[in-house]
Amino acid sequence: MKYLFYIGSFLSCFAPAVAQEQVEDDGLGEIVGVFQRLPDTAADDSITVLATGQRGPIDRTGQSISIVTADELAQVQGPDITRVLERLPGVTSARSGPLGSQTSLFVRGANSEQLLVLIDGVRMADQAAPSGGFDLGTLLPAGIGKIELLRGSNSVVWGSDAMGGVLAVESDTRAGPRVNLEYGAHGTLVASAGGRVGDGGSWLALNGGYTRSDGISAKALGSEADPFRQWQGSASGRLALGGDLALVASTRYADSTIDFDGYPAPAYVFADTPEYQTTRQASGRAGLDYAGSTLRLAGGIAVSDTRRAYFDPTYGAAPNFTTAGRSLRADLTGQADLSDGLALDFGADSEWTRYSTTFDAQQNARLTSGHALLSWNRDALSLSGGVRLDDHDRFGSHWTFGANGAVRLGGGWRLRAAWGQGFKAPTLSQLYGYGANPLLRPEESESIDAGIERGDRNAPLHLALTLFRRDSRDLIGYTFPNGYFNTARARAEGIELEGGAHVSDRFTVRAAYSYVEATNRVTGTDLARRPRHAVSLSADWRAPLANLALGIDLRMVSDSFDDPANFQRIDGHALMALRASLPLGDHFELYGRVENVTDARYETAAGYGTYGRSAYAGVRLTW
Repeated sequence: MKYLFYIGSFLSCFAPAVAQEQVEDDGLGEIVGVFQRLPDTAADDSITVLATGQRGPIDRTGQSISIVTADELAQVQGPDITRVLERLPGVTSARSGPLGSQTSLFVRGANSEQLLVLIDGVRMADQAAPSGGFDLGTLLPAGIGKIELLRGSNSVVWGSDAMGGVLAVESDTRAGPRVNLEYGAHGTLVASAGGRVGDGGSWLALNGGYTRSDGISAKALGSEADPFRQWQGSASGRLALGGDLALVASTRYADSTIDFDGYPAPAYVFADTPEYQTTRQASGRAGLDYAGSTLRLAGGIAVSDTRRAYFDPTYGAAPNFTTAGRSLRADLTGQADLSDGLALDFGADSEWTRYSTTFDAQQNARLTSGHALLSWNRDALSLSGGVRLDDHDRFGSHWTFGANGAVRLGGGWRLRAAWGQGFKAPTLSQLYGYGANPLLRPEESESIDAGIERGDRNAPLHLALTLFRRDSRDLIGYTFPNGYFNTARARAEGIELEGGAHVSDRFTVRAAYSYVEATNRVTGTDLARRPRHAVSLSADWRAPLANLALGIDLRMVSDSFDDPANFQRIDGHALMALRASLPLGDHFELYGRVENVTDARYETAAGYGTYGRSAYAGVRLTW
């Protein structure tokens, strides 16, 4: 089979590192609680919040979790966050045109709307979108300090939307001012700045950025470029109130404008048009944290607001369609150390959502939830199991269960396994909008995965093998003229291989391979835009002379289909990028990259344009 080449490419990267491996313990030392709150100074590249909602070591969970650091974001370079996320196993993406266009992220074959996205702990789903998802096209790397991705269903901790996984983004709170300026192909300008004042118990971090690009045509082979612009800023802080109590708060605002192509009269076929869309996202959270010796509590109120407007200058300056979605959430979570390695994580929350559009009057819904997760941790064994109850004012109550475990074998190796259930509540648009069905039930999923892993992806040597399966049922689909119904069933199963090695002090390699078979169990067809094979390879070398850093990235995906019926094929492709950076003193760095080095012609969504060979250069200043 030709795709055996993918696996061979993966394995060949790590033969030298494994042969020279010196067995060492990559653990974090003795930890009394299962996932006790750790100080902010703990090694953040091996600490996760996604397992239980509390900060804890990644090797104490049986779930599949990957962490991307701020250093890796800077190393990869550029405003396209999918170039970083596709380094992770089980992840593919599709974008409808240039930078800033509608972007979907598929985790182990799950729909993009079945991925819960959190930014600084705030749920970012667009309540006015038909499927209620978050558009990854509006998320740029500027100002991001850390990304975590959990693959698999985990609604016990995270509730609705966590069917395929959870993506958690944290703002950059590193000390010291930072400035970045980049310019390159298609008139692309990226400028960002950030920094933090204060230390220890009280601090304030600010980040801001501006990105613009003349773009390319959203329509493949189109003649009219579709530009993109975004202003964004964020702030987060902590104020120690004395004792073990602190006030915490964060906020984010992003204002984006993207041109797109449409279906103009009289032919009504996809063509260049002057249409454009504006998106304004505002979110924030404020609350109190209590960190006692055996009890930790966090309570607060969070809000997320997304407003979109669609314009067609052909018919005047006023928008021809607008949407507004908002969620308000009050939550209380905690963790109690019980005895002898036993801990209880718990939480309760209420979420009020609302939406309106040009054609739909404002509608509201409320979802109230409570969960408990019992964990037991000993020297070589960690076990967790939990339950959640959600009560929706439209469809009623829904129970969710989950469990996971990890066995540490020594030398940094561990066996892990996880079983979890997920669900997604019907969106307000599906319940009240065009084609609405007030009798809709929540979508449900059940996933299981098991694997063996050494270290984590930020350790000196990381190797991982994972087998997984996820079954989804009562998926909501739309048929004209009948509207929305719970009709579909889907299955995604496959294998993930991942590795990384510091082969020497100056040479590092990473690789990830995924086989994901995602199918519609009613029709037997592949789910749209889900390539079965995906490989990511990268290598970085720092020269002895002047600390010049050179890097290469290779991304390969197999064929997929653009439509549910599998009539329209999307050819597989391979993309290569070359990177370089040169420090000039302690505070100044030059960098640059060339994307799509071979100038490959490809698509991730049929009929939509993609970038050819493109070069960019920039400078970074740090103090």
